[in-house]
Amino acid sequence: MVGTENLSRKEQVIRTAAELFKEKGYAATSMRDLANALGIEAASLYSHIKSKEEILQHLCFDMAEKFRNSLEEVEKADNSFSKKLRLGILGHIQVMAQELTASAVFMNEHRHLSDPHLKAFLLLRINYINRFKKIIEGGIKSGEFKKLDTKLAVMTLFSSLNWMPHWYDPSGIIEPIELGNQLADMLIDGLQTK
Repeated sequence: MVGTENLSRKEQVIRTAAELFKEKGYAATSMRDLANALGIEAASLYSHIKSKEEILQHLCFDMAEKFRNSLEEVEKADNSFSKKLRLGILGHIQVMAQELTASAVFMNEHRHLSDPHLKAFLLLRINYINRFKKIIEGGIKSGEFKKLDTKLAVMTLFSSLNWMPHWYDPSGIIEPIELGNQLADMLIDGLQTK
């Protein structure tokens, strides 16, 4: 595993599992697959984790916290709604760029969480989306943004942002900040009253 030598064994297990979940899917990844990828016996995994789902819970809830935290300062700052939306988009992109593999698992594999974890995760996700919706609603009330369906606007926003783990190449020519600004330009231009 590249880049895992300074991590604790549990962190190595979680990162390796994230790569397998992204590549094969959560359901198709076995504990034996994970042990083989780590070069250890399957039974040894249980000294680091309780179950495959514990890994998924860790990945999903850790990413949810990172996304939530990226928005806190944005909401507190005294900026225009356009600026808040831009900074929110940039924060979202930065979190994804720093954790591309975990982001892909977060977006695609969360459905394998069992209750009550799935319900708690979905509530966190709805809350996060609603915080962006509130920024858009504020922009409409202030006259900064056009009067439009805020649910459509926020779903379009997240549809654009959340595909990033599938196509973004961190070794490519575009840096996350530039990518975020280009996406923000396209998305915010469609909302502004001009």
